[in-house]
This record gives sequence, C-alpha cells and structure tokens, in this order.
Amino acid sequence: MLTCFFAFALFSQAHASIWSDKYVDVQKYLRQVVADHPGTTELVTLGISDSGQIIEGLKIGNGATAHLVVGTHHGNEYGATEVAKALAESLAAAPLPELTVYVVPVLNTIGYDHRKRGEDTPNTVLDPNRDYPGPCGTEGPFHLRSTAALARFIDERGIVAAATLHTFRPAVVYPWGFGTKDFDPPNLDIFLQLVRAATIESKYPVGNSTDVIYPAPGTFEDYAFSQYGIWPLLFELGHTHKPYENEVADLIHENVPGLRRLLTVAPHERARLHTFTGKCDRLAFLFDRHEE
Repeated sequence: MLTCFFAFALFSQAHASIWSDKYVDVQKYLRQVVADHPGTTELVTLGISDSGQIIEGLKIGNGATAHLVVGTHHGNEYGATEVAKALAESLAAAPLPELTVYVVPVLNTIGYDHRKRGEDTPNTVLDPNRDYPGPCGTEGPFHLRSTAALARFIDERGIVAAATLHTFRPAVVYPWGFGTKDFDPPNLDIFLQLVRAATIESKYPVGNSTDVIYPAPGTFEDYAFSQYGIWPLLFELGHTHKPYENEVADLIHENVPGLRRLLTVAPHERARLHTFTGKCDRLAFLFDRHEE
C-alpha cells in the first residue's frame, strides 16, 4: 500500500511540474536552445499579444525554403507546447538540409499562463483558432493581436508549409475545416502524402479536417491554404488536454519524427491551386464544438 501511495505521489508531482509552467518558462527554454546551438538557431519575435506579452519563437537553419510549426493556439493544450519545444531542440541539434524552420511553441500566451482555451482581450475572451478569415466570409478577421501577428509573419517570411499542434483527439488533418460537404481541397494527392508521412510512428487517423474532426470556421489551416497556398496540417495530439509527463514523452516520441519527416517531404513551393470552389454549408457551423 505504501509503495502504491509513493508511486502515486511521484506521478502527481510530475504532472504538477508541467501544469505549473508559465510562458516565461517557455521563453527561458527558447533562450537556452539558442545558447546551446548558436550556429543553427536564433530567437524571433512575432509581435505583442493583447496581454502585452511578446510572442517568441525560434528560427532554425538557413535554407531557402521556410516552413513553420506553431503550438498552443489554445492555452489549455500544453501537451502541444511540449511537442513544439522538443521539435525545436531536435531541429537545432540536427537542422534539415535546405530548410529554415520557424517553431513557435505558444501563440496564446495568456491562455497558456492560465491553462485556459481562449485568449483574453480588453473586452472579452476569444478562441484564437476561430479568428482567421476564411473562404465562407463569416470567419475572423483578426480580433486578436496574436493571430494578426501570425498572419503577418507567414506573409513576411514566405512560409511554404505549416503545422499547428493541438490536443486531444489523435488525428492529422488537412483543409477544408469549415462547414462544407465539398471536403477535398485542390492537390489532394499531395496532402495525402504529407499526412501519411507525418503519421508513420503515431498511426493517427488522417483526412479532411471537417470530416475527421468537426466543422470549425476561422481556423489557421483554411486561412493559410486559401489565402496563400501554404501547405498546412493540423495535429491533434494524444487523448487528453492534461497529459502527465510520461504521456508527454509518448507524444514527443510519436510525433517529433513525423513532424521532421513532414517538413522534409513538404513541397518547396506554395500550391498554385488553393481557392475554395465548393459550396459553404452555413448550417454545419452549428456543429462547431470543443472540449475544455
């Protein structure tokens, strides 16, 4: 009985150590990666959030093609932060040839500090991953400084492929993600190659975001693809918003190799065909949901 109690106490303590991390700890981590790998990494700034915090990330490598990985649109999805941090360290130690990869572990800084899904503004709380303008004209646009900063960043840096990291229903999905029965995007064959490459270790389900998860207006993936032809994938990691350290280790082990492979095999040019030509199903937006 005492042995079981002791094991449970250690397990709870490990969970608390991740749960208690703040955004300032992520910033310290980024600076430590730069200090450990000065030849391959540098600190980058996206902008300042509504909470007044500086949104930071890493530039890793010096290749001609630029890709992006963003964690924690939703502040309570801290498992995504840990995977992004582990990916950054992996890339810093072994950069991918011919690529520059930007890794932003936390977009929703104040939400991360309070383990809250939404992001605070002076007047309300908003969902960052419903704040991007999309093809149906009902989404966004950019009520948050964080999402506006990310939109500027992908434009200015010429991002070609992107992955956003979330929790908690295992899947790796591609556009379209808003309400439509016309699920398949242009270049479906390339998207299928990308999701299959990303899930060799994890064995996560793959497919269209609307079909595999649920319709959601204003997501980053639909904006990035429809606006720019960026190749975006959304990762739903694991089975919980509140992973223990051993579960975080599993998320890292299952997904960092797939993310590296995705970045390696992704096209070096944006998609030429990326306009949504189907029909918007506005009633489908009623099924947009999330679990805290």
